[in-house]
Amino acid sequence: MDNFNEEHKLVREMIQKLCRDKVVRRAAEVDKTEEYPWDLHQLFVENGLFNIRVSEKYGGAEMDYTSACIVVEELAKVDGACANTVAHHQAGMCCFMDGANEVQKEKYLPKIGRGDYLVGFAMTEPNSGSDAFSLKTRATMEGEEYVINGGKCFISNGGITDLYVLFTTVNPAQRREGITAFLVEKETPGLIVGKNENKMGFRASPTRELTFDNMRVPKENLLGKIGKGWELVLQSLTETRVLVAAMALGIAQGAMETAILYAKQREQFGQPIINFQGISFMLADMAIQVECARALIYKLAAMVDQGKRKLHYYASVAKCFASDMAMKVTTDAVQVLGGYGYTSEFPVEKMMRDAKATQIIEGTNQIQRIQIAKGLIKMY
Repeated sequence: MDNFNEEHKLVREMIQKLCRDKVVRRAAEVDKTEEYPWDLHQLFVENGLFNIRVSEKYGGAEMDYTSACIVVEELAKVDGACANTVAHHQAGMCCFMDGANEVQKEKYLPKIGRGDYLVGFAMTEPNSGSDAFSLKTRATMEGEEYVINGGKCFISNGGITDLYVLFTTVNPAQRREGITAFLVEKETPGLIVGKNENKMGFRASPTRELTFDNMRVPKENLLGKIGKGWELVLQSLTETRVLVAAMALGIAQGAMETAILYAKQREQFGQPIINFQGISFMLADMAIQVECARALIYKLAAMVDQGKRKLHYYASVAKCFASDMAMKVTTDAVQVLGGYGYTSEFPVEKMMRDAKATQIIEGTNQIQRIQIAKGLIKMY
């Protein structure tokens, strides 16, 4: 199954070489130390991974959405943390591009187009996760500025992001109708970046708390309209969720390949264990799930590139299926490798830890099923 054009194939080959030559060697190291790999970050800057969807007018590479999915998938094959960093920059970019006016684009896109300026997405709060309408971070108008107080948690790329798309409420009682987005630069007084979370997976991808203490933001930094922040989220959900699906696909593909190679060389009872039906059927089931996820993800990516809208239902299906698939495939890969799979000598235990995150981020899979069920009611 090959629906990719020559540009897509070149992008895949480039990222595969980058991962083979540089990323794979560092993945295990930074997972243990939990340090952000600035050397790989610079490598990604030099290779344009942070400006792939920025117009050439502003110095970007101007690739399509399918290319972005390919980049995330290939990175995730060898390191979920690096893939998460790139994917969440793209998530911030989705909201920025959907909501920014021309003045804001002229101000920030040249910086983003350089390839070393990251955009982040800040919405989750301690008491506002799946119930996204219950935001408590408050924005109050004072003269020509908004004063923002509150806090966010589990913010991917927290501390390395240059420009946050921050979601607040102008009135908690209004719930959805109060949600309002702002652009917040990292040097803004009153923005406090907290400690890095000690996570199960994606350990080299920073996840931090953000606190806002009388943080003043000029009214020009309002993104979109007052009370219309949730509309920005909805517009970007398709792209962000499919990127998570692509990440899950890459993790699963990497685990499957490791399991196959191991099963071909590991001998028991005088022959490679891949010859035993119990193992070969596990590998076959991995392949079935991986290929189904790939077909769904890249069909959706093509639809996004064609400008089709209202794909939320399919994005939820893709994200839910791909992340559940990645969790099963990585767990089965550990099982194929047996005791070795449970050690850090092989990458599958890390892949299993990374896969778990894809079932949670960008809306838990329970939330995805709620959205899918609502979609079914409307369709039928």
